[in-house]
Amino acid sequence: MAQPEDLLYSKEHEWVRLDGDTATIGITDYAQGSLGDIVFVELPKVGATIEQFGNVGVVESVKAVSDLFTPISGEVIEINGTLDDDPAAVNREPYGAGWLIKVRLRDNGETANLLSPTEYELLAAE
Repeated sequence: MAQPEDLLYSKEHEWVRLDGDTATIGITDYAQGSLGDIVFVELPKVGATIEQFGNVGVVESVKAVSDLFTPISGEVIEINGTLDDDPAAVNREPYGAGWLIKVRLRDNGETANLLSPTEYELLAAE
């Protein structure tokens, strides 16, 4: 699957969609495919302050439990509450309904530490 061109990516297989000072964060199609059927997602609480590349939760699948890292710092302003009842949305629509959290950016300069779609495709192909 080609990576959406309007996103930035981390080496830990998360994506970021920027909209002003808000970042929407999810895991990539590669990550959800590697995990298999996702059965539970633990996310940080609204209001939490998170640090770039820090651990912010877990994603549990039928294969494994994996830590969830954030590609960007800031304050969590929204979590995808629909994942409590439908965690498989991450598998079905990793770049759409399967988003995880929204963050108010603390430092736009951190985006320089992320990968372009082309750079991420090369990483995922390794």
